[in-house]
Amino acid sequence: MMRKAVVLVSGGLDSCVTAAMARQTHELALLHVQYGQRTQDRELAAFHSVADALGASHRLVTNLDHLHLIGGSSLTDKNMAVSRANLQATEVPSSYVPFRNAHLLAIATSWAEVIGATDIFIGAVEEDSSGYPDCRRSFFDAFEQVIDAGTRPETKIHIRTPLIHKLKSEIVATGFQLDAPLHATWSCYQATELACGTCDSCALRLRGFYRAGETDPIPYADDQFRVAYK
Repeated sequence: MMRKAVVLVSGGLDSCVTAAMARQTHELALLHVQYGQRTQDRELAAFHSVADALGASHRLVTNLDHLHLIGGSSLTDKNMAVSRANLQATEVPSSYVPFRNAHLLAIATSWAEVIGATDIFIGAVEEDSSGYPDCRRSFFDAFEQVIDAGTRPETKIHIRTPLIHKLKSEIVATGFQLDAPLHATWSCYQATELACGTCDSCALRLRGFYRAGETDPIPYADDQFRVAYK
C-alpha cells in the first residue's frame, strides 16, 4: 500500500512537477489554497486541470482571506505594482506574500494528520527563484520541528522539497520526463487569458523552457517573450 502525501498545488509549473514526482511513490491528496491573489480564479482552474490529469481523487480547496486583508504583496494588493522581469535582482520582489508558506504548511499539516499522510510536498525552489525567504530549506527544516512539537505523539510528517536545489530548466526537463501536464499550468501573476510575459514569474518560466530546449505550451500576449529571457 502506497503512503499518502499532501501536495500543495497552486496550479503553477513547480507545484505541477512536484505533484508528478510525488505520484511516483505516494497516493496523492492535492491541496489548493486561495488567498485573494490577482489570478486566483485562473489558478483554481489550473489546479483542477492538473489534478484531473494526474488522476488525483483526493482534493481540498480552502482559502486564507486574511492574507489579502493583511496585504503587503503585489499579488494581493492591486495598489502595488507587480515586479517586472529582472532575472538579476537580488532583493525580495513585491510579489512576496509575507510568511505565506507557513500558512500553507499549517493547513497541509492539519489535513495530513487527519488523513494519515506521512509527507507534505511543496514545490519550493531556492536556486533559480525569486528569492522568497520562506522558500529556503532551512525554513522547512524549522517548520518540520514545529510539526513534530504540535501534533500527536504518533504523528510523523515530513516536508518534502524535491525541487529545492533545481534550476527552472531542470524542473521543466523533469516535467517532460514524468509526462507532467505542463500545458494545464498557469504561472502568470497578473493575467488570466494570455500570460503577460513581463512579470518575474513569467520570466523565470520562459527562461526555464528556453534553456531546457522546450516550448512553453501556454499562450502569451506576445510570442516574442518566448526568446526574451535566454
